[in-house]
Amino acid sequence: MQHDMFFPPHKGVRLADLAQKVGAELGSEADGEVVVRSVSPVARAEEGDLCYVLSRRNAGELKNSKASVVLCDSSVKPLVPKHIPVLVSENAHTAFALIAGILHPEALRPAVVSAEKAVSPQASVDPEAKLQSNVIVEPFAVVGAGAEIGEGTVIGAGTVIGPGVKIGRNCSIASGATILCSLVGDNVIVHDGARIGKDGFGFAPGPRGMVKIVQIGRVILQDNVEIGANTTIDRGMMDDTVIGEGTKIDNLVQIGHNCRIGRHCAIASQAGLAGSTIIGDGVQIGGQAGLKGHITVGHGAQVGAKSGVLTDIPAGARYAGIPARPINDFMREVALVMKRAMGGKKGEGQ
Repeated sequence: MQHDMFFPPHKGVRLADLAQKVGAELGSEADGEVVVRSVSPVARAEEGDLCYVLSRRNAGELKNSKASVVLCDSSVKPLVPKHIPVLVSENAHTAFALIAGILHPEALRPAVVSAEKAVSPQASVDPEAKLQSNVIVEPFAVVGAGAEIGEGTVIGAGTVIGPGVKIGRNCSIASGATILCSLVGDNVIVHDGARIGKDGFGFAPGPRGMVKIVQIGRVILQDNVEIGANTTIDRGMMDDTVIGEGTKIDNLVQIGHNCRIGRHCAIASQAGLAGSTIIGDGVQIGGQAGLKGHITVGHGAQVGAKSGVLTDIPAGARYAGIPARPINDFMREVALVMKRAMGGKKGEGQ
């Protein structure tokens, strides 16, 4: 792979050391001294690159590969050409993620766009704000009165941290984000342009039109949460909006007021959760799915892309469609519609 200035190759890590760090096995002990510097697609791999082969159908691309190492599971290993060292893991996808992070740690968080190593003289930090050691505040950021920022946290250029907001240690708040009325844990990543803690969408119809309902709750982002670019998380009306530990939210997602999202969930781009939706632990929600307010999605459930969820979903269930229903029912209905459509076309040609 031809590297560019954004993510240059690592100085090099021994394959034996990588295997130990990610819990993988060497195809041959003799390959332990091979040095890995980067990751690459098979077709563009060069010396020093590690490639990840997902399944047997991709193995054909390896015939002429120049990769130094191939990462795969045991079912693919026999298909790797003998001249290429192999790293074997039964959870190869996770192993690849860990290795890529070791080789390119700078790509795991938003980049610091200035050369600041502390508080920029072009930033506005209220005298009543409390910043611990090794905090970076980039130019044109604003930190309000009474805000508290933990050790090692980076506040990006043009970001606004509202009065009284508390942000933990080793967080990355990227350029142009806004965090108001919020409590943020440790090791949280908030990408560019995210809006955290704005007032929720609450109005009561009256004789002269819509009457705005005050939103006096907070947003709580627990440890190791990641929020994508231009995502919006509304503060609660009277209670809190809570995003559980380890949850990852993609770009352009809307989380309504009083929502409670569990631990280690994944929510893909353009999904929308209306107010007071309750999401259990380990839930996965596909892109552009919409969830009605005041419903509950049980632990470990999965919601397909573009689904419209109007009712509760049991723990462990897989739902899809509009309205969302168990995925087996949805797939049968799709198959039936396609069969009828194809039957109609056949009849037209007779």
